[in-house]
Amino acid sequence: MRVSHCLFAGSLVLLTGCQSTFNTAPKEEAKTNVQAAVLDIQETKTLIEPTATPVTEIDVWQRIRDGLQFKVPNEKLVKQYRKWYLKHPKHLLRVSERAQPFMYLIVEEIEKRGLPLELALLPIVESSFDPFAYSHGSASGLWQFTSPMARHFGLDIDWWYDGRRDVYAATIAALDMLEYLHKKTKGNWLYAIAAYNTGEGRVLRAARNNRREGKSTSFWGLDLPTETERYVPQLLALADIIKHSDKYGLKLAPIPNKPQLKVVQIDSQIDLALAADFAGLSIDDFYKLNPGFNRWATGPDGTYNLLFPIENAERFELALNENGPEKRLKWTRYKIKSGDSLGLIAKRHNTSIGFIKKANHLKSNTIVVGKHLLIPISAREREDYTLSLPSRLAHKQNTPRGQVKVNYRVKSGDSLWTIARQFKVKSTSLARWNHMAPRDTLSVGKKLVVWLKKGKKSGIIRTVNYKVRNGDSLARIANKFKVSIKDLVKWNQLDAKKYLQPGQTLSLYVDVTNYSS
Repeated sequence: MRVSHCLFAGSLVLLTGCQSTFNTAPKEEAKTNVQAAVLDIQETKTLIEPTATPVTEIDVWQRIRDGLQFKVPNEKLVKQYRKWYLKHPKHLLRVSERAQPFMYLIVEEIEKRGLPLELALLPIVESSFDPFAYSHGSASGLWQFTSPMARHFGLDIDWWYDGRRDVYAATIAALDMLEYLHKKTKGNWLYAIAAYNTGEGRVLRAARNNRREGKSTSFWGLDLPTETERYVPQLLALADIIKHSDKYGLKLAPIPNKPQLKVVQIDSQIDLALAADFAGLSIDDFYKLNPGFNRWATGPDGTYNLLFPIENAERFELALNENGPEKRLKWTRYKIKSGDSLGLIAKRHNTSIGFIKKANHLKSNTIVVGKHLLIPISAREREDYTLSLPSRLAHKQNTPRGQVKVNYRVKSGDSLWTIARQFKVKSTSLARWNHMAPRDTLSVGKKLVVWLKKGKKSGIIRTVNYKVRNGDSLARIANKFKVSIKDLVKWNQLDAKKYLQPGQTLSLYVDVTNYSS
């Protein structure tokens, strides 16, 4: 977690909500008839059950059971989700295993604020407790924050770090957001939870519309997006199953009711491989506890909170005290060559332009051939940082999804939809292959992979970069490579009415089994 000093304005804009990624439950639409109008405040009063005086629990799940407060109505969608969870017990077992390091921390923060412990189950609905989860709505992390909402609630996102995936930071932000929504919805927790998914504006408008038309203002009577109408019942079904796990025969991975992790604050940049070594952890284990870091090191600015197992934290702190800031990063002296740019140098050394400029006191991007730059370098080979953002993306892109892999470089005017249509694949598949969401925007030059199935009439597709020669025309090149002029124009964003220029480079996607030079 980067320590942020963002302050909230007294008057906040209406929030648009976080995104739910869990989509394996039953899909059929179901709306429940409701009785006469019930004010939202009345619903709140009947929603919370008095909690029994807790005994000393030895397991976090028992602590959660003792603190669950919501009454679970016998609604159709609640029953559907309860049935789905009970039909897939291995899903909840896997999720509970993922929750083991973090659940105590989350429960502690919720109880500290006096909030209902049902909120501790939201990461199950949102991300199946996967801190690396990335959804169709461009939301990320355990709590599935979108970028605008994350920044609004104080989470930093930059080249080095994404606070949405920082479990500790995102938990604080999510509970801040839920408290805000609870206040804005006048103490109605079902409204607040629905608003977390779809935005407070939609929920409040739906309630106003029902009130104006003399209809029930209970959550169950609101006209909301289908995803939201399912979101709240899913959480209630989950709470019911966990509360009565003995009755349902549900097995959850045990989580001791004691601190599992310690937060250690660091205010200088450190190579994550060194941080792992200091603590006696593998790099992968470090990343799993600190998934907010995109690269091989923490960012160069600000303060970060690192999570360590209790038994490793003291070892890390001792090593940190013995190794000052100058020993926490490796540096190399790089001589600028002809053709270099800060962008190329940064990419080659897996760092950022901004950091190189800051380290070398550069005021602009202008560099001089023959001069030297100080560049931070990772302590290990890039391949060793297997859970860094580039490594996870490479793994995603190289996982076989079809018989033929095509590398595609994004051009001006491209979108996931246009590229998918060009290759006759689904845009959702293209997004998934490249660790993106279907509505994500593309940057020119970005490399994508496309997986194609080899049909009876199709061959092996390869990317060909062709340099235009004197006398070339679109027709001549298209004929040479057995592609259509229309595709050639589309692939290269060309104006078919303009002449090609010698030396111009064109990209073609060629079936090499049909092409011979």
